[in-house]
Amino acid sequence: MLATSRISTLTSQVARRAVRVAGQRQAGLTAVRRRENVYTRSIQSVAQTDRDTITRLLYSIGTKREVERHLRIFSSSSHPSQPAKFAVIKVGGAVLDNIEELALSLSFLYRVGLYPVVLHGAGPQLNDIIESEGVIPDYIDGIRVTDAKTLQIARRVFLEENLKLVGALEKLGTRARPITSGVFTADYLDKSKYNLVGHITRVDKRPIEASIRAGALPILTSLAETPDGQILNVNADIAAGELAKELEPMKIVFLNEKGGLFHGITGEKLDVINLDEEYDQLMKEPWVKYGTKLKLREFKELLDHLPRSSSVAVISADNLQRELFTDSGAGTLIRRGYRLFRHNSIESVGADRFRQVIHDRDPDVITGHSSVTGVLNDLQKTPYTIYGDEPLDVVAIVSRPDGEVPIMTKLLASRSGVLNSVVDNVFNAIKKDHRKLFWTAQVDDDNRSWHFERADGSFTRAGKSLFWYGVQDVAEVQNIVKEFEAKGRLERAYLPVGPSAPPHRAGAGASATRSYSTLVRRQVPSGSRGYATATTSQPTTTEPKRLALIGARGYTGQALTTLLSGHPYIDLTHVSSRQLAGYPLQGYTKSAVTHTNLSVEDVERMEKDGEVDAWVMALPNGVCKPFVEAVDRGTKERSSGESSVIVDLSADYRFESGWTYGLPELYGRDLVRKSKRVSNPGCYATSTQLLVAPLLKYAKHGSSPTVFGISGYSGAGTIAGANDTDGRPITVPKVTPESLAGGFRPYSLTDHIHEREAGRHLSDLLADPTNPLKIAFIPSVAPWFSGIISTLSMPLSEKVNARDIKALYEELYGKEKLVSIKASVPGLQDIENKHGWTVGGFQVHSEGDRAVVVGGLDNLLKGAATQCLQNLNLALGYDEYAGIPTD
Repeated sequence: MLATSRISTLTSQVARRAVRVAGQRQAGLTAVRRRENVYTRSIQSVAQTDRDTITRLLYSIGTKREVERHLRIFSSSSHPSQPAKFAVIKVGGAVLDNIEELALSLSFLYRVGLYPVVLHGAGPQLNDIIESEGVIPDYIDGIRVTDAKTLQIARRVFLEENLKLVGALEKLGTRARPITSGVFTADYLDKSKYNLVGHITRVDKRPIEASIRAGALPILTSLAETPDGQILNVNADIAAGELAKELEPMKIVFLNEKGGLFHGITGEKLDVINLDEEYDQLMKEPWVKYGTKLKLREFKELLDHLPRSSSVAVISADNLQRELFTDSGAGTLIRRGYRLFRHNSIESVGADRFRQVIHDRDPDVITGHSSVTGVLNDLQKTPYTIYGDEPLDVVAIVSRPDGEVPIMTKLLASRSGVLNSVVDNVFNAIKKDHRKLFWTAQVDDDNRSWHFERADGSFTRAGKSLFWYGVQDVAEVQNIVKEFEAKGRLERAYLPVGPSAPPHRAGAGASATRSYSTLVRRQVPSGSRGYATATTSQPTTTEPKRLALIGARGYTGQALTTLLSGHPYIDLTHVSSRQLAGYPLQGYTKSAVTHTNLSVEDVERMEKDGEVDAWVMALPNGVCKPFVEAVDRGTKERSSGESSVIVDLSADYRFESGWTYGLPELYGRDLVRKSKRVSNPGCYATSTQLLVAPLLKYAKHGSSPTVFGISGYSGAGTIAGANDTDGRPITVPKVTPESLAGGFRPYSLTDHIHEREAGRHLSDLLADPTNPLKIAFIPSVAPWFSGIISTLSMPLSEKVNARDIKALYEELYGKEKLVSIKASVPGLQDIENKHGWTVGGFQVHSEGDRAVVVGGLDNLLKGAATQCLQNLNLALGYDEYAGIPTD
């Protein structure tokens, strides 16, 4: 629901603004018509201005380049001789219940010059009416048995719903034409069984094309006629499929209220299904139930009849623009695709085909800076692998000398390869083979944002960019770059060393381009599409692992113990506490565990012998370093040489370059999955970063965001109190609620460590991380047990409204399972004992230059134990949310 809310809010805003702009243009158009001498020229000017304005509105749901690329591709898909090549949109009957939203989405496409062919059903409306008239719906094999009375009602319902939609469009200034007959010719499907139900035998596209040429959207029903004039009922999905087979559009869109197809176990929306590669496996999956199998079978049969450039999208009406005009999409994309290949020789690909791709797509060859022969000669200098798909819509070349870091020397994609996300599939195949990779791109590359979204770092100079992933240490990047230079593996112009490119090689205006480096900057995760069978929440292993917890007496240790008790794969085998040594562990039910007092020597021996797979350090700040060093020493003595995972809950390693900072919602999951050393963020720092990150694009230079945080007294830590009747030390809070006398107490008014922590890591998300962000943070302790409420006050670089601010949070966090977004200010009841982070209360000052947002989390859970378990799961190869209640 969060994902749907996030996208629909933004796209609805864009659609409504577009229609408002169009309405304003309409008044101007009326005035123009009164001046006959400028009639034609002015009407064209108004239409172009209308289109330009609304196109700019699309930039709020995607980058300018991706929006313009999709719009350009869709606009060029049709020709006056074949005007219906853009899209067939099938509207489910349930979608018609929200006809205003549907009309807005369709009108938006009309305003940018696109003419989809719209076909609607009316099943729910028909059921309501026939039941009210005493007719009981009858189905056989999922097909409605249609007698004469049912057909009579169906004709009336279809006509009424058709005219409602046409009327709603016309009300918005969008010309639409009702087409309720004359398109579909049919025979009886099985008269004795289904009665007046048809099987389409012919589609006449002339009424549709005439409507588009006249400047009106064609709005169709699924009723058909026999050659002798008998009207027959046809399932709307079937009719849409037959219509698509005749028109061969680029897109076939099925609008439904769910907004996509969903994983039968996890409930996650499936982003992309590549039928050629995934269909057989999907049909075997136990979570693919009967209804989903039927849909997949129908989609495959449809796409098998269409060009490979055609694709199916299942989406909700309010997300239509995002699905069509962004790379990440919003619903489920189904395409035929091709099986990917990887070959180690040109001959395996086909020499002539390969040469043609180089000739047609390589930028250096096109501009005359290189030749096909030169590219092929360079290819032979090192071992290489060619990745691609069967029609060569995408070809990538990876140079991979033994013992050296690989370089992707070429990434050449056709228009179809970009539109259908084949580029992502090929790149994912490369990532499976290579843990580290460097590659290059020109700054004027049409898909430049794609490179930044997939890189861990970059360097740009003189119009050229060097990207990489899999390398987190700056010193290691520098060493690799020096090796590239020494061995001549990359053109010097791309490297952050030596002279810049000569003028004739630099792009236009390159001399005015400043050099900059992201220096292993992690982008805010993008919504790039992957495979249906590889959703990010799927576990990579279910192998049981053993965990040792050092520092179990405190509140965080207790909370983590409780979570681990319900974890399906992690077994807590060792628990260390100096005060509780010898006493049984409470709150853990999977097995009997007794507290021990592990020494540094014990830890080193356990690591050497491989007694555990992971360590959690739940110790006070400044205490855990000897234990980490002991693990490091033990690792060196292990026969495998592979270290256990360490997750440190203290602040000791949150600023260390060799450690991964584990805030998955902001800095990505892949880094944690690859890491053996993870620093768990602080509780205040977690909430502060989640609050500030969505607004970084509006951060005002020279001004500091201010966060006022109030925490329950458990956040102040614990001490050992008196012993119970068994002699067991009792854990008591350092700050008691009684000492607060019903109020709250500010503390560490400046230079709190979480202030520096939040500013340090948020700076990595800035466009220019060399100019770090400073956070002003004031904490207070309150008389409740757990829960942090943080209030952000942030100066803005430009004026925005509260609705836009809320949309930014929905954009960034809409798909996050542990983030809740609400309109009102979060209260303690939304936070305490909850495993996620809640945000709300979006406000903007009356002058539009300052935003105030409130966020909160339980300091012992998402602020500590729950986030620790997220990081453990990722680092150990489990599903990120294993053992974490997400309801």
